[in-house]
This record gives sequence, structure tokens and C-alpha cells, in this order.
Amino acid sequence: MKRYISLVFLSAVFIGILKAQTKSDSLLIVSAPWNIHEVCKGIVHKSVFIDYLYHGNQSINVIEISPKSKSKIGIAVTGKRDTISRRAYDYNALAAINGSYFNMKEGNSICYLKTNKEVIDTTTISEFNLRVTGAIHIKKGKLTLIPWSRDIEKNYSIKRNESILASGPLMLLNGNYYDWSMCDKNFIQTKHPRSAICLTKDKKILFVTIDGRHSGKADGMNIPELAHFLKVLGCEEAINLDGGGSTSLWLSGATENGIVNYPCDNKKFDHRGERTVPNFLYIYK
Repeated sequence: MKRYISLVFLSAVFIGILKAQTKSDSLLIVSAPWNIHEVCKGIVHKSVFIDYLYHGNQSINVIEISPKSKSKIGIAVTGKRDTISRRAYDYNALAAINGSYFNMKEGNSICYLKTNKEVIDTTTISEFNLRVTGAIHIKKGKLTLIPWSRDIEKNYSIKRNESILASGPLMLLNGNYYDWSMCDKNFIQTKHPRSAICLTKDKKILFVTIDGRHSGKADGMNIPELAHFLKVLGCEEAINLDGGGSTSLWLSGATENGIVNYPCDNKKFDHRGERTVPNFLYIYK
């Protein structure tokens, strides 16, 4: 009974948070002075600074991949952790974003990770309790976002020629907000740097980073704010990736080291605060 009451209370809290995203926030997003750069046919990089969005200043980068680009998506495994900017070229990547959660000390993924026939890591119970409710599913370079749970993972039938990376929370599914009531309340409500991968109605893939931990320059978002932001961008499916100091977005041909957002791991508002990660998602021809 106590568990039931707790879930009802959390659901009511999250509904209240969603309602806090106002029309003014939506107007700020759609009227923002986005910088738009066409990287190549079907791939566009968009960036913007928006003041007072979700009661903070936001630094946002989006890489939009259209089906016209005829690109595919893959999961890269770096082994004992490396930076995306060093490893992206090994995969002939056009763009890349950090992957899912990992053990900072040991360097291994703590979420289910499968490439082709090989299961590399599985999801820890603590991650399921904290935030893992979805997964990135890739087959023949095509992306889908799917619900994920301890039962699904336990009974999952391994198939050939597919890759899966669990993460979370799943934020949007079939155009609707996903249920976050089973996730840790503090993780959902606290503003952080965030990374997300999304699908729009017209089958575009979006790599999205929200910078944070740079007070007054980039304040970050919580999960309801990020979900609302992505919905305004036209996303129908969206999943949260590892964030915080891991949030990094790389683009082939970009200046400096290819990192276009402002990672916070060096505590400086520049493009050089990239954290080493055990896996990342990338776009390739």
C-alpha cells in the first residue's frame, strides 16, 4: 500500500513539473536565433544560447540527420575509455555523441551493451532502480528506441546483426511523455548537462546536448524540461544518455578537436572539457 501511494504521489509531482513548462518556454525555443550550418547533404548542425529558458541560461547543440543523408548509426566501444574526439575517426564517423552510464573507476558500462552477437555488459540493479527504462536498438544501421526493464533484459532473445545499448530514462515514446515514476526523483528533477538521442516524425535522427554546470552561461535541464524541449523540436521518440561531465557532441570537420558543445569536465567554458567514455553513438555513411 505504501509503495502504491508513493507511486501515485511521484506521478502527480511529475505531472506538475510538466505543466510548469509554459507557452513562453515553447516560444523561446521556436523563436531562438539558431545558428545553422549544413555539414553535408542531409546533415545539419544547429546551435543556440537561450537566456531564461526553464529559469536558466541554456547552451544547446543539435546535430540533425535526415534520411536523405543515407547515413547509418552505430555503437562504438572504446574499451578502457577514451575520448570521442580521438576515436571517432576510427569509425569514419560524421558525427558522434557520448553513450550510456559507466563505472568511473573500472571504465566498463553498467548498462546492457550488445554489439552484433556479443553481450559486453549488463545493467546493474542500481541503474534499473535509478533511471534505466529504455534502450537504443540498431539493426543494419537503422535506429529504434524501445522500453527496457530488468524483466525484458533477463528474457531478451539475442538476435544476429543487431546492437543494443540500455540507458534512460526513456523520455518520449510514440509522441507521448514516458512514465518516470519508477526513476529516482532527484535524478529526474535536478538540472544537469544532458545528452539525448531522438527520432522525429519524419524519421530524422537528432543528437542533442544541453550544457550545464557553468552558472550564468549554461545551467542545464532536468528530465521534464529536456523532454518538453525535445517535444517542441518535433521529436516523437527520445532517450536520455549519460550526462554531466560525459556530455559531448562531436562533428567531423569542426574546429579545434571537433567537439561543438561545452563539456564541463575541465570546469571551463570551452570545448576541451571532454571526458573519456567507454562507448558512444556515431553516424557514418
